[in-house]
Amino acid sequence: MYSFVVQSFAEWRSCSRALLNAQVLPDQVIFRDSPVEATLFDDESSGEQSWSALVRVPARGHKVPQAFLDLAYAVSCHRDTDRFQLLYRLLWRLTTNEPRLMEVITDDDVHRLHQMEKAVRGDSHKMKAFVRFRKLVTPEGEQFVAWHRPDHRVVQLVSPFFSRRFPAMNWTILTPDESVSWDQKELRYGPGCSRDHAPDGDELEDLWLTYYGSIFNPARIKVKTMIREMPVRHWATLPEATIIDDLLNDAPRRVAEMIARQEGHARSARDYLPAHQTLKSLREAAKTCRGCDLYCEATQTVFGEGPADARIVLVGEQPGDQEDLAGRPFVGPAGHVLDDALQQAGMDRSEVYLTNAVKHFKFEPTEKRRLHKKPSARESSACRPWVDAELRLIKPKVLVCLGATAAHSLIGPGFSVTRQRGQFVRTEWCEHTLATYHPSAILRSLQSESLRKWLIDDLKAAKHQADNS
Repeated sequence: MYSFVVQSFAEWRSCSRALLNAQVLPDQVIFRDSPVEATLFDDESSGEQSWSALVRVPARGHKVPQAFLDLAYAVSCHRDTDRFQLLYRLLWRLTTNEPRLMEVITDDDVHRLHQMEKAVRGDSHKMKAFVRFRKLVTPEGEQFVAWHRPDHRVVQLVSPFFSRRFPAMNWTILTPDESVSWDQKELRYGPGCSRDHAPDGDELEDLWLTYYGSIFNPARIKVKTMIREMPVRHWATLPEATIIDDLLNDAPRRVAEMIARQEGHARSARDYLPAHQTLKSLREAAKTCRGCDLYCEATQTVFGEGPADARIVLVGEQPGDQEDLAGRPFVGPAGHVLDDALQQAGMDRSEVYLTNAVKHFKFEPTEKRRLHKKPSARESSACRPWVDAELRLIKPKVLVCLGATAAHSLIGPGFSVTRQRGQFVRTEWCEHTLATYHPSAILRSLQSESLRKWLIDDLKAAKHQADNS
């Protein structure tokens, strides 16, 4: 058994080359972060003597994908003590009989490698975002010092960014693991230290707090998202964290002031409707709609599609993740459920017009995916002119509202899909309007088969009414 103390990518790479040359199997080597005390069971011949034997083995060339080396460099900064073991195991497999291993993303080792790289990349991003320098005046001049506590050993990975960002400053970043200093010429690394070695506030901090308070938008507060993106453990080093509570407490008053200032001109899609209205001109105009703030995060406007003389119009809530990316309504999982229900009801998707009450995707971002979030009454109201214009042009025989958001927007806020689904009512756009469950509800509900049956029954009723009108 071979045992090595490895603390950097360069050290691991050097050891791994020697191990490969000697054809040492992955389960015959142990990598450690630091030396361990000898025990009665240690093999005295496994340390320095083994290394001396390895370096005498003639070197051989090994072809390794650059993509692996890039990932390996990042993963070497991970805090997992098994990281170098994983890297050598992958290296062995790549250089023996699995040269295309990195393409097999379902492989356990490859998957873990990517997960660790993602964690390091995220921690590197947080270091770039949360490092706050404080000024010190010394006999040698101004020195800027910051203290940060990263989750992983990312100092050497991220420090070149700060040297490019602040080339004309003398600065030092301190972390528990290591420190780095920049003298406007080169980066110098040293041991880590505690928070006590970093200075407290200065006059620059007051300027930053004033600026942060001025750009704080109380109308867009998402506390859970803010804590996820700016973890509480970093607040001690962020001067703006000292005023967050005050800003949150003052948010209702500031929102009221913002609303009061906008009462003279409440935004909506009406400001973006074209003078000459056709489905084509509406679709083009909707691409630049700024009637509410949903356009800020969405990829694109998702307008309705279907024949201009469709006898049946189906209106959903809003586009989902897949629709936002594709720019078309009902192409994701809920769209597949709807396609199947239309077929079961004897309807052809190409003969109906599909649209949504809200044209932009509203979501809550997470680490893995974007989670659907129900649009507010303000957002539905702001988007209403687009749906109004679509329905005025098409003049459908039957209007079907899929879900509560569409029903509340087009039938009325007091309408209950649970109690009133399948019942025809008269609206300003259509003599025969009914509401039913949204296909996405079928994907989420424990009563999915019952909801699916009701959706198909309601679509059959809509088709029957359209055929006989």
